[in-house]
Amino acid sequence: MPNGIPFLFEITWYFCIFVKIIDMETIHLDLNKRYTFADYLTWMDNIRRELIDGFVKMMTPAPLRIHQEVSSRLFLSIGNQLAGKSCKVYYAPFDVRLPNNSEQIADEQVYTVVQPDISVICDLKKLDEKGCIGAPDFIIEIISPYTAKVDVEDKYHLYQKHSVKEYWIVYPESKSVSIFLLNNDQKYQLIGMFAGDSNVKVNIFEDVTVNLKEIFRD
Repeated sequence: MPNGIPFLFEITWYFCIFVKIIDMETIHLDLNKRYTFADYLTWMDNIRRELIDGFVKMMTPAPLRIHQEVSSRLFLSIGNQLAGKSCKVYYAPFDVRLPNNSEQIADEQVYTVVQPDISVICDLKKLDEKGCIGAPDFIIEIISPYTAKVDVEDKYHLYQKHSVKEYWIVYPESKSVSIFLLNNDQKYQLIGMFAGDSNVKVNIFEDVTVNLKEIFRD
């Protein structure tokens, strides 16, 4: 084979892959149409989306640096404290499917799939190769200017409806956290709003705390 042909073949291969990726980015969805998790799995592009009751919610292409720093510190802090226990901790992107009931769990029957910033699952039977099917025990969402309404309103009601036991909304700009805990009536109760150098307890566990000074350090 003449010199340079293998290199030319490799360049051509990478160019085809690049063109394919560009083509995938052109997927346009009807935002007024309801979709299922089965549809979601076919969207092989670089655009992040969630489904809430079948309707597409666009996500930010890449979170801000402060978002990533806060997320990684929360993941490490909680994950290290849960090491050796029966719970698992995941960070986004990680698909959490929330079916309407336990009988409708097939991909084409699931209309809600979200990617929480941090998910803690203690019922390991809910985990499969696609992520989590059913409500995590504990979810953290980190606010950004683009996701504030979804996290504070839409996901608050969604997680309450599906009985996520504890929900934290984290505000990196104000270095604060709002904590909600599901009460006996299956409604969220505001446990408190914390900031500064507080040591904040994860209420569903006996011995897991988060130091906000460390989480929000510069």
